[in-house]
Amino acid sequence: MRLQGKTAIVTGGGSGFGAGIARKFAAEGATVWVADINLDAAEAIAAETGARPVQVDVAANDSVAAMAAATGAVDILVNNAGITHLPKPMEDVTEEEFDRVLAVNAKSVFLTARHLVPLMKSRQHGAILNVASTAGISPRANLNWYNASKGWMITATRTMAIELAPFGIRVNALAPVAGETPLLASFMGEDTPEMRTKFLSTIPLGRFSTPDDMANAASFLCSEEASMITGVALPVDGGRTI
Repeated sequence: MRLQGKTAIVTGGGSGFGAGIARKFAAEGATVWVADINLDAAEAIAAETGARPVQVDVAANDSVAAMAAATGAVDILVNNAGITHLPKPMEDVTEEEFDRVLAVNAKSVFLTARHLVPLMKSRQHGAILNVASTAGISPRANLNWYNASKGWMITATRTMAIELAPFGIRVNALAPVAGETPLLASFMGEDTPEMRTKFLSTIPLGRFSTPDDMANAASFLCSEEASMITGVALPVDGGRTI
């Protein structure tokens, strides 16, 4: 019960890593808001865990403002929502694809900070966790603009940590390798046994990240056990970035 008495928002909490984090936080005693653009998915996880669902488009200012108004002040914010473009040469990514990736992966962190950080500042405490990627540490070819968005998130995490430390707010990031989530096929280009074998060969521990892997790391970084940790980007990658 390391998060007992805490209130948390998990964006993209309706599936994948976000759902795993929401489940873990609820099991650790937190009051959890499962925030997702897919309200049905958010409601399903909320019903399973006793959490509260809220619909949000993290790339839209008015939607994030409405989420903040619904949830009120929270102790923990997990910026997990994210998307990618399909693997392709950088010049073949369309402007629409580029704009959407940067809006969901980067602008969303700005918007949640804009609407939720003032509430954390007023209470002089809080923990923010940004879900980045090994792509922001060790980029792969043909995912150029996705890589860049996750590199942005890691830099944002570090500068947020410096600025918010005087207010008692810690900011960290997780950098997972690809996992068994709805985005896996997009990362690989196609989900075939051959592609899985090729991808897994780059991970020393020989498996993908799981929602439980991410949830356990997130629970630690957002708990008081990590009260002296801020500004880190923790790989949860089976050795992928070594």
